[in-house]
Amino acid sequence: MNFIQEQSAQVSQMTLYGYLKTRMGAKHILMFEDKNFLNSINIAKWHIYSASLVDCTFFCFSFLYKERNFSKTEEANRIFFEILNNEKVNGMNLDAYEKATKEFNSRYPTVNWISYHNNKPFEYSSNELYTWSPIADELKKLDKKIVLNSMILKWHNVETDFKKLTSKFNLK
Repeated sequence: MNFIQEQSAQVSQMTLYGYLKTRMGAKHILMFEDKNFLNSINIAKWHIYSASLVDCTFFCFSFLYKERNFSKTEEANRIFFEILNNEKVNGMNLDAYEKATKEFNSRYPTVNWISYHNNKPFEYSSNELYTWSPIADELKKLDKKIVLNSMILKWHNVETDFKKLTSKFNLK
């Protein structure tokens, strides 16, 4: 549970704030004094993080199912909602909470636990980074490929870490 929560937070924050800083350059310091902009960042942060929780939960349990013979996929549901409900108490944006709940619940019954971890498992959260980043649309269009790839690369590190972390866990 901690791995999913911590990695989702780290990847979503690093990519969002990295993108904002890169796109704004030296002016990023001034922008962080603007209350409206800070509100936009806060909304984006929760949406990207909650999408990351969805993807990371499905990735971890799919990998465990296929590669480590862990068949208790119902634990994905329990852990995801335990994390999400804790974040709601911590101030998660209600829209982000509801959207993540809907996304998880719609995908959970149809997840292919055998192959999910190998089939673009972080596509949803990467697209949410692109969608929710408070950057002008005309600039985001220029950045789309770079933004999506930056998050996918961060997730690749998480995948590697998770595989190492679980290397001794095998129920076969």
